[in-house]
Amino acid sequence: MDPSEYRPASGEIPTSPGVYRFRDEDRRILYVGKAKNLRQRLNSYFADPAGLHPRTFRMVHSAASVEWTVVGTEVEALQLEWTWIREFSPRFNVMFRDDKSYPYLAITTKDRIPRVYVTRGKRKKGITYYGPFGQAWAIRESLDLLLQVFPVRTCTSGVLQRAERSGRPCLLGYIDKCSAPCVGRVSEDEHRELVRGIGDFMSGSTGTLISQRKKEMANAAQELDYERAARLRDEIQALEKVLAKNAVVLSMNADCDVFAVHYDELEAAVQVFHVRGGRIRGERGWIVERLEDATPAQLVADYLRQAYGEVDPQGVPAEVLVDVLPEDADTVADWLRERRGGRRVTLRVPERGEKAALLETVRQNAQQSLVLHRTRRASDLTTRSEAMREVHEVLGLDEPPMRIECIDNSHTQGQDVVGSLVVFEDGLPLKRDYRHFSVRGDAARDDTSAMYDVVSRRFTRYLESLAAEEPDERFGYRPSLLLVDGGPPQVAAARRALDDLGLAQIAVAGLAKRLEEVWLPGEEYPTVFPRSSEGLYLLQRIRDEAHRFAITYHRKKRAASATASALDGIPGLGPARQKALLARFGSVARVRAATVEQLQEVQGVGAALAATIHAGLAEGTTTDDS
Repeated sequence: MDPSEYRPASGEIPTSPGVYRFRDEDRRILYVGKAKNLRQRLNSYFADPAGLHPRTFRMVHSAASVEWTVVGTEVEALQLEWTWIREFSPRFNVMFRDDKSYPYLAITTKDRIPRVYVTRGKRKKGITYYGPFGQAWAIRESLDLLLQVFPVRTCTSGVLQRAERSGRPCLLGYIDKCSAPCVGRVSEDEHRELVRGIGDFMSGSTGTLISQRKKEMANAAQELDYERAARLRDEIQALEKVLAKNAVVLSMNADCDVFAVHYDELEAAVQVFHVRGGRIRGERGWIVERLEDATPAQLVADYLRQAYGEVDPQGVPAEVLVDVLPEDADTVADWLRERRGGRRVTLRVPERGEKAALLETVRQNAQQSLVLHRTRRASDLTTRSEAMREVHEVLGLDEPPMRIECIDNSHTQGQDVVGSLVVFEDGLPLKRDYRHFSVRGDAARDDTSAMYDVVSRRFTRYLESLAAEEPDERFGYRPSLLLVDGGPPQVAAARRALDDLGLAQIAVAGLAKRLEEVWLPGEEYPTVFPRSSEGLYLLQRIRDEAHRFAITYHRKKRAASATASALDGIPGLGPARQKALLARFGSVARVRAATVEQLQEVQGVGAALAATIHAGLAEGTTTDDS
């Protein structure tokens, strides 16, 4: 729909902070956003739609109406925006998803007799959660040790009610893993004190609990109450054993959450370490679809709301460390303070010391998480089949793309131009068929010339293989689709090279990095894949592999060029003798200054070669000085 048809009059839009919603013709919410000034923000969508980012352009033209809600402050706008994003899941908003299900330690604080248990899944009101933890068995072991110190209820409501009716505790009560408040062994208030002890321990107050018990143990020993002293000793050992399961990462007794994000063109991985008392108490990760116009600062604001949008006040630490400050950092910090019950929250990027080193560790974990996610996604047979089906249908290919080849070029300001060829069969890389190309002469003058040269050389070898008695295994196969890294100019060059060789039956497409657009030869507009498309993901992965392969070869070639010296052009002087000369004299300048007799002192250099080296370096000096 034309945005001008539903654009509200500028004077109707308030200048207050608020939240706005774009809806389609069926009243479905397409996008939810917040603004400091609603009028200024909404006018930016309608003033020049053609100048909008492509994704925003599609959103505005998919919508049929826009509406807004005024709020009092920017913090209220931030909160309301996130509430509606969670409720309506608009298709044009950034949406996070956990890369796996994490276990939490939960305490039902709303119950008359609170229960402690390990759980996964969606959070519920009235329950306090601690975690998340990396492994369920680790938190279960920790809970088992904590029950030796704080024997609180862990049974279900049904077991509790049966014990209350019968007057007999369950098995846990008989083996002293529960204080049995159901039958009155302890009062409900005394049981809540035990529950509070677990909460304090999980919140990071470990030192206080242990030191307090050590003092009580010493007092009990002085009073000759050895039974009580032994019980306190066992409690201290249990608490210290729980602490030993958590890695110490900060020398100070600090509570903080450390976030980092790693992203590529299509997706981003977010990782967080929850540090309490200087120890990692839990970790969590998300995978997010990265929209074209989502900057790192926007991603930070979004994943912080994801992390703290539903947690209890005690789940927000006093310090939140990130690798990039979010947009409206002050507003986000104010929102975190509200989430923490009005207590101060510091939001910052650590630049040195232990916390900066920990942030780098979290960043590395985020990178590994994204690599693992992409590997698992690519290795799934059903997913690969769906990806190839989408490529086949969307690009209108004559045959299924069982073999896709991709060509990319790399250079440094026009120097050391190289090309790479990678091959994917059945959606998986076929590395034995990868090839490198060095581009020289007129072909290296620009990117399109280099593309024409590499495509021509690759498929000339294919035609030669067809004519040969024994096909060339390296170049003897024809791809269903030739993918090139680039837009219309590169696609046109590849198409022209194939047509000149009489290979019009090979389909060509280009994938441009900037907007992840797929271009076909002669088309005025790009072919659009859905953002969640497995087909687009496959093309992007192939293009990235070609780029990686080209960059690797280019770096090797550039390094070889950097180490080239005047010794390279001397006949009979190979790498081993060059190395021996440089080891003996230290530099090319000193080799040039040496006499023929001195050169002969080097192992492997005879009289004839010494004379050749001396003459060759002398000619090089004359040439350089002329």
